[in-house]
Amino acid sequence: MTSSVNQLTRQISALEISSKPNTTRPATTQHQKKPSQTNVSKLLSKYAAPNPIQGNAPGTLQKASSTNSIASKSSTNTSRSASPTRSAAPAVPSAKPITATIDIGSYDGGFEIENETRGHAVTGAAAEELALDSSVAFERPTREWHLTDFDIGRPLGKGKFGRVYMVRTKAEPNYILALKCLYKSEIVQSRVEKQIRREIEIQQNLRHPHVLRLYGYFHDEKRIFLMLEFAGRGELYRQLTKYGCFTEKRSARYIDQMADALIYLHGKHVIHRDIKPENLLLGINGELKIADFGWSVHAPGNRRKTLCGTLDYLPPEMVEGRDHSEKVDYWALGVLTYEFICGSPPFEDLSGYNATYKRIQRVDLKIPSKVSPEARDLITKLLQYDAERRLPLVEVRKHPWIVKYRSKGHSTAGAA
Repeated sequence: MTSSVNQLTRQISALEISSKPNTTRPATTQHQKKPSQTNVSKLLSKYAAPNPIQGNAPGTLQKASSTNSIASKSSTNTSRSASPTRSAAPAVPSAKPITATIDIGSYDGGFEIENETRGHAVTGAAAEELALDSSVAFERPTREWHLTDFDIGRPLGKGKFGRVYMVRTKAEPNYILALKCLYKSEIVQSRVEKQIRREIEIQQNLRHPHVLRLYGYFHDEKRIFLMLEFAGRGELYRQLTKYGCFTEKRSARYIDQMADALIYLHGKHVIHRDIKPENLLLGINGELKIADFGWSVHAPGNRRKTLCGTLDYLPPEMVEGRDHSEKVDYWALGVLTYEFICGSPPFEDLSGYNATYKRIQRVDLKIPSKVSPEARDLITKLLQYDAERRLPLVEVRKHPWIVKYRSKGHSTAGAA
């Protein structure tokens, strides 16, 4: 079974659905999910790339059985090979033929039921802004998609603007995805039309094993649907909540994968700006995936001044309202390292926002004695007041603490 899962994971990476013929936590609970700053849209689901179900050969999958399956349309998907990744993240080799079955569960009719009472059609400039369809995208257009193209399974969760369901494409090859619904009128009401559009445009062009994929999107009169990667093991935050903290081995492997993904994003001039455990998912093998781009920005100039993100993870330059660059993500990586090992963010102060701000400004860093000297060294080198002094991501991946725990071959964090 393990080998089948590994093969399945490798094959997922080789396939793509495209063809066009209280920012601080209460003392009573160590881990409580924190919202980002006001108006951060949780666009990318906490469950969410397509998983092939049954296969004869790489890229050619048999149709899986389904209790709610309807005859597929005559048109089928033709796979396009994924864009080549940078040399630091080698392409995943082709998988051998596999046979596996994943039950998508029973559909409760949620999309239809909710659509009867929720939201309304938008008009004018907002309607034009939110008429999002990947089949007419300028880069990497997909086939045209509709809700009827999917067998819908169990609900995966609810977001601010709608629901998320586990689905399977009716057309071969039969992929498993997370399908997220967003209500246009609620997006307009929250005044995040441009942010939603920007987030989708950023996400659709990213191709990295540790970045959650957005495979396609379509819309109807009231809703936008996002075809997202299905992360088999769900939220990393749930794991952190379950265990309280991670071992240094597990933490180091996650940070290695994070640094790898951030090098890729920064190479694309994308600054994430909202890195935290709540925005990370785990794939079927436990590999980390960055999953929320609500505060991401494509900034070729690499200088921004917007205050955003989550308080515990904000660097001094953002707290003080100064210009910032991609090095805000270096700082957040240091905070993440600390939280993985210690169970809470380093500058968290339960007495209130102002106290946390002041601790960040002073870089009031107190590292517990249980943290190894190697981990302590990495945390300290990332949590530098002067952004230019923060350890570059390439050096993070070479750091002794990271190298010590890196698994042979591809670095994938398991439940060590």
